[in-house]
Amino acid sequence: MTRPATEGARWTERLFRAALVVKGVDGAAELLGAVALWLVPGDWMHRLAVLVMARDLVGPPDAPLARHLVHGLDEFAPDANRTFVVAYLALHGVIKLVLVWALLRRWLPAYPPAVALLGLFVVYELVHARHTGSVLLPVLALLDVAIIVLVLREYRLLRRERALRPDGRAAPG
Repeated sequence: MTRPATEGARWTERLFRAALVVKGVDGAAELLGAVALWLVPGDWMHRLAVLVMARDLVGPPDAPLARHLVHGLDEFAPDANRTFVVAYLALHGVIKLVLVWALLRRWLPAYPPAVALLGLFVVYELVHARHTGSVLLPVLALLDVAIIVLVLREYRLLRRERALRPDGRAAPG
């Protein structure tokens, strides 16, 4: 059974699917990033950062972006931090990919956990942004909130659709 084909419903359905594709690409990138970080030695990353700064690709070496890059690499150097980042990226990526797969297949039991996990991501992004002063993390949190709204809307419509009988009348009870 399909939904009524109103223009608004089609637009939000496309928006929902596009948001899921973006989340899936993001999850795949995180997973690939975790694998790359696991395989690439830390001294190689430092050499790459020096090369980037030497070519002024992030501005002058004493500019805020260059300082941020060096500080991030210094924080990343210890094995404990590196292990945490690799594990976090891998777990985050896998969770996103599984949720995207389940939501694209319209598997009803996946919707509540998806909302809960996205909510946890929002809380983490906002707390981490507060501690680091990041401007990007609140923007990502806002996007996740928008995706939560779309997931809730889709969940409500899917539940209503599945509650209808094949003849289009509401199921009893």
